[in-house]
Amino acid sequence: MPLAQPLTIAVMAHLHHPIASPFPGGLEMHTALLTEELTARGHSVTLFAKGGSDGSGTVVPVLDAGFVFAKHPDGPSRDAQTRLLDTAQRTALDLINEGDFDVVVNNSLSPLPHADPPKAPMLTILHTPPLPRVTAVLEAAHFFPSPRHRVVSVSAANARQWQHHLKDISIVHNGIRLEGWHTSLTRRRPNTAVWAGRITPEKGLHVAIEAAALAGMRIRFAGPISDQDYFDRTIAPLLSESVHHVGHLNHSQLASFLSSGTVFIASPLWAEPFGLSTVEAMACGTPVAALPCGAMAEIIDDRGGVVAEGFSAADLALAIKKARRADSGGVRASAARFAAGAMITKYEQHLRELVSQDVLTAPGMLAS
Repeated sequence: MPLAQPLTIAVMAHLHHPIASPFPGGLEMHTALLTEELTARGHSVTLFAKGGSDGSGTVVPVLDAGFVFAKHPDGPSRDAQTRLLDTAQRTALDLINEGDFDVVVNNSLSPLPHADPPKAPMLTILHTPPLPRVTAVLEAAHFFPSPRHRVVSVSAANARQWQHHLKDISIVHNGIRLEGWHTSLTRRRPNTAVWAGRITPEKGLHVAIEAAALAGMRIRFAGPISDQDYFDRTIAPLLSESVHHVGHLNHSQLASFLSSGTVFIASPLWAEPFGLSTVEAMACGTPVAALPCGAMAEIIDDRGGVVAEGFSAADLALAIKKARRADSGGVRASAARFAAGAMITKYEQHLRELVSQDVLTAPGMLAS
């Protein structure tokens, strides 16, 4: 196949949520952006996803839109939920194998594409730290990595966590459409920090609230309440005139929200694989103050903000005070490193190389 020809690409989505705005997390946003940008470049893209998903290519629902993912179900409920998700991913793999796809992008987080790879060559994107069900497949005695399978990670920090399970992990940083995040219509609120993300313990919103108070700032935060118990027990008691939840915002609303802050606070308490909201804030010219977890030091340079020297709210408060003085033009320039076009070009190169390699090693080619 000549390299200039469009590819026929199957994309396997994570099935906890539909691929639709407002996105519950960075993985869903990444999947939507990937499918849209590849389609815009002339490729034929089919997205296998939960019902209710949107897409500029073809969308094939493999799980009912009415399914509601439970974050912490009990044993029997957890097992039933896992079986349901596996059945849906099995359906996606079967449909992909029945189709005529040049290559598959695995954004599913499922162990099934590793245990039983599709017939077409596959690119897996690592969006999370090692997942037990995936590593169990990779560590099985009978497992042998397929030469038709390539793996990339969204950050070097995340790749290091997988290096004991997978070899030859390439790095493709997440990207955003920079033009969609800069807005001149929103005036910055003085002395106000902003925070955005899923409201769960590992995202550290409670630390961000404490740090903002120590820095003498108000804080406004946006995002879905993904852990209601955490919100009710830990966050709700902190709400006040100085601590305000603006709700779960769509992309256009989120751009205005991020542009309204004097500083953006990133407070991950886990090994954050990337942190899209951090780059989105920088694209809005809003400097970032972050805890030193996961990929934060990898994506925040001296122009974009300040990474705290320690993990406490006091350490983060010091970073806030320093970051808020950053020049917004320099902050935007820092975000330009993560343009969507650059990300898609790298993915496209990986996909074309996989397809070319597959053609060259096909039985007919070898025989000739």
